[in-house]
Amino acid sequence: MTRPVVTGGRNPGMLGGMRRIAPCMIAMIWASAALAEGPVVEAVETERLGMTWRFHVTLSHPDSGWDHYADGWEIVDAEGNRLGHRELLHPHEQEQPFTRSLSNVMLPDGARVVFVRARCSRDGWSDRLVPAEMPL
Repeated sequence: MTRPVVTGGRNPGMLGGMRRIAPCMIAMIWASAALAEGPVVEAVETERLGMTWRFHVTLSHPDSGWDHYADGWEIVDAEGNRLGHRELLHPHEQEQPFTRSLSNVMLPDGARVVFVRARCSRDGWSDRLVPAEMPL
């Protein structure tokens, strides 16, 4: 039985493959780090106040100062129509995650689900819509 000859503890065929894989791995790590920096809606709580609603939204985001922070969130219906918007006026570097509320939100009659999405000052609106089921 013949055994492969390994010189210097290296397998030349494997090194060539690693050289091709390494740039892909670096690109994947960089892309996942970039995606991780977007604002995340951690929780949404709702309460009915007469004919309107109050939304309590908890966000997390790696705020790093005035140049990059979670600067708002919005409530939209299934068609993407804005029902409410909460602007955040300053970074929350030392308060993560954090919760802010918005009152007097009018929902269309019969709305059973609305969606919340967050925005950051550098990257804009998140693509992730978080559903909020409205209680009866």
